[in-house]
Amino acid sequence: MLKKLVYFVYNKIMKIYITSDPEIMSGAPVIANTRVPVVKILYLLKEGFTLQAVSKQFPHIGLKKLQGAINELAQKVESKPYGAQVSQTQTIA
Repeated sequence: MLKKLVYFVYNKIMKIYITSDPEIMSGAPVIANTRVPVVKILYLLKEGFTLQAVSKQFPHIGLKKLQGAINELAQKVESKPYGAQVSQTQTIA
C-alpha cells in the first residue's frame, strides 16, 4: 500500500507527461495515462520520425502530450549529474 502511495505521489507531483507504475508495463516509463513506453517514442524519433508522424501513429496521445513528454525527459536528463554513479559491473576507461 505504501509503495503504491509513493508511486502515486511521485507521479502526480513530479511528473505530468511521463509516469511509472510497477503494475503498468512492469514499471517501464510510459506516456501518462497510456501503456505506450517512452522508449518506443524515442526509438521512432531515432529512426527519423517527426513528432507529428509519431502523433499520427498514436492519435490517442496527441502532439502536445508528446512534446511535453520529450521536454520532461530532457529536464530529467539535465538534472542528473554526469558520471556521478558507476556501478560495480562498469569499468572506467
